Amino acid sequence: MDRIGFSVVIPAHNEEKYIGKCLRSVIGASKYVKPDNVEIIVVANRCTDRTCAIAEHYGAAVLKNDDKCIAAIRNTGVKAAKGEIVVTIDADSRMSRYALAEIRDKLGSGKYIGGGTMPKFDRMSLGIAVSSLYVLWNLLPVMIKNGGYVSGAMFWFCKRDFEAINGFDEQLVSLEDMDFALRLKKRGRRKGKKYGTLNRSYVLTSARKFDEFGDWYLIKERKLTKRIFSGKDRQAADKFYYDVR
Repeated sequence: MDRIGFSVVIPAHNEEKYIGKCLRSVIGASKYVKPDNVEIIVVANRCTDRTCAIAEHYGAAVLKNDDKCIAAIRNTGVKAAKGEIVVTIDADSRMSRYALAEIRDKLGSGKYIGGGTMPKFDRMSLGIAVSSLYVLWNLLPVMIKNGGYVSGAMFWFCKRDFEAINGFDEQLVSLEDMDFALRLKKRGRRKGKKYGTLNRSYVLTSARKFDEFGDWYLIKERKLTKRIFSGKDRQAADKFYYDVR
C-alpha cells in the first residue's frame, strides 16, 4: 500500500484562524506514509479572508466552490482527487501523527471499506459533554435502523467506493456525513468488508461552535437542533452553519 497515493480534502469557509494548524497536521502525518504520496486539496467556500493564501503557502491545491452545501463542497474536492485513498477532514480540525499510516494499514488489510475517526474537542465543559450526548441520543434511532454506530469526524475511503455510492448527497444541507457513512457501510456489507474506526489515531477539533453560540446552545435550542438533524432544513442549516461568519 506504500505506493498508493493519498488525497486529503479539506472544505474551508473563512478558516484563516485554523487552516494552518490543520495543514501542518496533515504534513506531519504524511511523513509516515512518504510525503510525496500525499496531495492536499483545500476547497475554498465563499472565503473573504486569507484562507486561500495560507493554503497555497503550505503547498495545497486550492479549488473554489461557492455552494451553501457542505456535501457539494466535499464532492468538489474528492472528484478532483488523484489519490486512490481519500481522507476528508474539516479545516478546524487536526489529525494525529499516525493517522494516515493507520488508514493505509486498515485499507491495505482488505477488511475495511473505509471508516471514520473519533474526535476530541480542544476544550471540554459540562455543557459540551451534555450536548454531545444529546446529539448522539437524537442520532441513535437512525443508527439502529441502519445497523449500528458509525464514526465520523474524519472519513477515509477508496475513491472507487466514493464513486460507487455517488459521493455525498447534495440534496442534504446537513447530516451529509452520517448519510455518507451509512451508505459506505452498506456497500461494505455487500462486499464482505467492515466500516471501521481508527484505533490509535484521533481528530482534535475546535469547540468554536460552542464558543460562538454557547456551550449549552444545542440543549437550549432543541427545536433548532432537531431541525438540523432532518438534513434538509435550509433555514436551520444557514443559521447554524452557512451564515455564521
